[in-house]
Amino acid sequence: MHVGHLLRLDRLELALVWGDEALLGQEIGGVTATDLEDPARFLQPGEIVLSGLVWWSRDGDPGKTERFVSALSAAGAVALFAGEETHGEVPRELAEACRAHRVALIAVPARTTFRAITEAVYLRQWSELSRRPADHFALPENVRLDLDRALEGGATAGDLLVRAFAHLGTPACHLLTGSGRTVARTGAVRAELPAARAAELVRGGHGTTVRVEADGTAYDSWHLHLPEAGQVPPRVLQEIAELLGRHRRREDRIRAASGAASAELVDAVGALRFDAHRVQGALATCGLGDRDAYTVVVAAPESPGEAGALGVAALTEALRHLPSLAFAVAEGPGGEATAVVAHDKGAASGVRARLSDVWPLIHACSPDVILHAGASAAAATPAGLNTALTQARYALAAARAAAPSAPRVAGPGDLDGLGRLLAGIPADVRNAYRETVLGPLLGVGRGSGTMLLDTLEVFLAHDCSWARTAEALHVHVNTVHYRVQRIEALTGRDLSRLDHKVDLRAALLCH
Repeated sequence: MHVGHLLRLDRLELALVWGDEALLGQEIGGVTATDLEDPARFLQPGEIVLSGLVWWSRDGDPGKTERFVSALSAAGAVALFAGEETHGEVPRELAEACRAHRVALIAVPARTTFRAITEAVYLRQWSELSRRPADHFALPENVRLDLDRALEGGATAGDLLVRAFAHLGTPACHLLTGSGRTVARTGAVRAELPAARAAELVRGGHGTTVRVEADGTAYDSWHLHLPEAGQVPPRVLQEIAELLGRHRRREDRIRAASGAASAELVDAVGALRFDAHRVQGALATCGLGDRDAYTVVVAAPESPGEAGALGVAALTEALRHLPSLAFAVAEGPGGEATAVVAHDKGAASGVRARLSDVWPLIHACSPDVILHAGASAAAATPAGLNTALTQARYALAAARAAAPSAPRVAGPGDLDGLGRLLAGIPADVRNAYRETVLGPLLGVGRGSGTMLLDTLEVFLAHDCSWARTAEALHVHVNTVHYRVQRIEALTGRDLSRLDHKVDLRAALLCH
């Protein structure tokens, strides 16, 4: 692997600061990470050096830079990869020193980890080693050349899979995601595996399973699965997995390029001032224009600290299990994953039902993350998408309120109670309402206020029955009468009136 190969890996987002063609063509023999001022004794010839530049400071000794770079040059290091996180940029004097000592200098943005660079080097080195014709466990040269040409020509994952196994008699092989979705399969496979069964095989089972190394998540990672173990030599499987990893990374780059269009659509749908023309344009850009109907789906983890990108990955993978639907997914302004799904008019209820079937598979990929989702009713036109987004958010709140620790997909039909309806109202609004209606009960002292609130909750729960409330609270019925009178006096509500009962019950639920 050459230094220039790393620069061409889009996912690393590296930038060349200084280095000519000869330096970029040097072979990489290894990787060392260091922030020592003089790392010479730890370096080996042919290594790239990763440094966060902690040793450098703007007000420090200028000789530090000279000593550091000269040590790299003397040790035979082929390039310095300088992290930008500490200082926000690569210092100019470092670039000048690297130029003077002819050491290639590459800037590493803060969002790229040194681990990602190290893994890229060693994965590439392993791949190149396995391609050497050492024994029968490597793919034949003609097969590798054919696969490389097919990959460069834009072949699908299915075509690559068939070509890769053709010289082995095309054994049965599935390319599966972590949630059990079939990406591709060889012709020897008669039928697609049920997703639940496929997910079990990915997590461990009979046969042979090899992970495809790419930047996927637990939800959409790729895995090669052969039902019969021992059919294909391990090195051949690893080499095929590496080829599919290159294909997957190319696909991910293409999808990332279209991510801006999805983000624009989600932003337009959720805008405070809804612009139908903007939404129609965004739908067309995403390939969702002129459809019969649309459903909006939002998903978010139970823990607010979870990254929004996690929800986007999970919701995207769930919707890919439903091949008849077209959709665009992006992170919404509230951090939740938001999808606009295009479908036939009669399929609105089916979107929620089908997602509910898939949701346990998504959860099983990362059991520690509790993801809930809400789906709207169908919007017949783009003009209804803003309302659909509101419905989906209310349904998401209903899913959380129903069972916080049990991931589920809810729809408008799940808003079947006052508590679930109130869950969709912003927390600050609920708190303000609760304080307005019940605040007077808290002003009579902590102990008395708590007692009155408990009495009110039990009284309403027992349909305002004096006797049953007294029995439940283990007090005399006259005590219940006294407490209810106090509640009515403090809140200004009459508990014989239905509307006042609803006011108080709603306030109790606003927690």
